[in-house]
Amino acid sequence: MRRTALLTAAAALVAGVLAWPVDAAPTTFVHPGVTVSKSQLDFTRSKVNAGAQPWKGAFDRMMASKYADLNRTPKPRAVVECGSYSNPNYGCTDEREDAIAAYTQALAWYITRDERHAKKAIELMDAWSATIRDHTNSNAPLQTGWAGSSWPKAAEIIKHTYTGNWANSGRFATMLRTVYLPEIINGSNSNGNWELSMMEAAVGISVFLEDKASYDKAMGKFRTRTAAFVYLSSDGELPKTVPSQNLNTREKIVNYWQGQSTFVTGLTQETCRDFTHTGYGISAISHVAETSRIQGQDLYGTDVGERLRHALGFQAKYELGEGVPSWLCRGSLKLGLGPVTEVGHNALANRLGHAMTNTETLNTRNRPSGSNNLFVAWETLTHADNPS
Repeated sequence: MRRTALLTAAAALVAGVLAWPVDAAPTTFVHPGVTVSKSQLDFTRSKVNAGAQPWKGAFDRMMASKYADLNRTPKPRAVVECGSYSNPNYGCTDEREDAIAAYTQALAWYITRDERHAKKAIELMDAWSATIRDHTNSNAPLQTGWAGSSWPKAAEIIKHTYTGNWANSGRFATMLRTVYLPEIINGSNSNGNWELSMMEAAVGISVFLEDKASYDKAMGKFRTRTAAFVYLSSDGELPKTVPSQNLNTREKIVNYWQGQSTFVTGLTQETCRDFTHTGYGISAISHVAETSRIQGQDLYGTDVGERLRHALGFQAKYELGEGVPSWLCRGSLKLGLGPVTEVGHNALANRLGHAMTNTETLNTRNRPSGSNNLFVAWETLTHADNPS
């Protein structure tokens, strides 16, 4: 009887382990671990120092940018006010670009070991953590998501690789916890790129704060939104939806999908709006998947990876110039996907071996990729053919 009970208990334990969700917070967080890991940074550094391409060219492009300027002066604000399309723009551009600059300086520090770059990254982070108190107006959630995606990438590298002193790292953590996380963690019912960028920021912030509850909440929203952003034929006749949006009729769904009524694998909710906003969503999906992989999960092996692979491929073929059929977006597309292909291509084609011909062609054409000046930066440098 006791042996039977033990076997039952063991079976239950095994079942529990097998049922452990692939997107759950890790038992122990890995650092640096937001979008780029230490082993990836080491690979990048070795390639740049060897003068190998495309990494050396990507590094040179980064170092020639305004974000790598050691004379950059932070422009923090207590209240960042961003209306629709950043109008009004009271601190919106300054905040996003200071956050990208902090990440750029952190990368420059890691690759060169010139601590002036580490100190500049710290100066930028300290200036904002001493000042900002709130984001306001209609674009506040998106603005917080964009800036909040770059800050933890910078902070992870500095806190966990720089051997100098960052005395105000605790204040920076408090800023992320009290100013950024509450604005984004509950998600958005706007277009999908909003919530995907917000969840990218929430996941990255949760890693830096080692906040398992926020990580799990953000990942749950991310999984639901990713399924509702990229269509797979296996979803059925209509795309999946986010329950809180009450898209409970075909008419509502078609309207939300920018009037598109024919659904094919790889189409996104914003394809018929424009490729730029579609690219924001695709980029956020790849960043969260990469962060989760570094943290010990494998979203690339779930529907997230499948949706990302097909979204990249579908958009890439039209970005490369394939003719637009009449059933797709009334026969007209607004191109401009942006520098968003490296992370997903490296994970899905190089690591997992999927054939991604169109994505690879576009990826190669765009190298070395730069920054979109919102929340994407230097991904040829960090992720091109990176096996780590």
